[in-house]
Amino acid sequence: MINQAVLMSSAEFFSNEQPINPYYHAEPIDIHRAVDEHRHIKKLLEQAGVRVVPVGAPSDSQDGVYTANWALVRNGKAVMSRLPQARKTEEAHAKATLENLGIQTIVLPEELKFSGQGDALPCGDLLFAGSHYRSDPEAQAIVAEELEFQLIQLQTIPQLDEQGNPVTNWSSGWADSFFYDIDLALAILRGPKNGQKGLIAYCPEAFTPESQAILAGLDAVDKITVSLEEATKGFACNLVSTGDTVVMSAHAPEFSATLQNLGFTVLTPEISELAKGGGYIRCTTLTLG
Repeated sequence: MINQAVLMSSAEFFSNEQPINPYYHAEPIDIHRAVDEHRHIKKLLEQAGVRVVPVGAPSDSQDGVYTANWALVRNGKAVMSRLPQARKTEEAHAKATLENLGIQTIVLPEELKFSGQGDALPCGDLLFAGSHYRSDPEAQAIVAEELEFQLIQLQTIPQLDEQGNPVTNWSSGWADSFFYDIDLALAILRGPKNGQKGLIAYCPEAFTPESQAILAGLDAVDKITVSLEEATKGFACNLVSTGDTVVMSAHAPEFSATLQNLGFTVLTPEISELAKGGGYIRCTTLTLG
């Protein structure tokens, strides 16, 4: 089983005041509905056999609900994130939270960017890592070394303006992408077990040609693909799998059918408010593994 235990913060302070990614909606968030969505995700994860460790979110950060971005954890050690300015207060909160759970924390240099598990997805000893938007390759290399992963360094495609030029997010000052974190473009469905390869899903069109070639040529895992439409409009890849049960978007019917045909149990909460901040199901959980 993968994702046996996850950390989940709360949705009570969630807002969309600072649009730090392309998905931010201008209309207000229905906070009561967001809290209900968050509660439903937790209920389905527990139904799937996941142990959920609940913690509070910092009151002074709009995105504290997206716990995946706090760190990457393995074998009792956590490499802490370096987040956009709008989320800076989460860093100390996350560090204290994990240390209170008995986890050893490792802090990256201040000048590096690292988006935690949002941009670093483990599959056994492999680490599928995104870069150039919320995480630097140098940070990913440190993470892989500290946590003893084999790094698979990838990059998703940038957001482009009408002239075809890469977009810099005016709020964060960072380069932007509709796949700003790799968990919007790739998902871990099963880890390797008993001589069987792990299984991932990914959207080929979400990646640069160089990264597409890396993924296509990778024989260490089995792969299935997700359409660009379901990856962007349905947040299809932003899921949590136990290896048997997948908690995923209710708006990715083709991908859902594929998983069910492969023998997965699929649970699909309805998400609308949490998506207004550019996050979804995977974003609300940090694996404690």
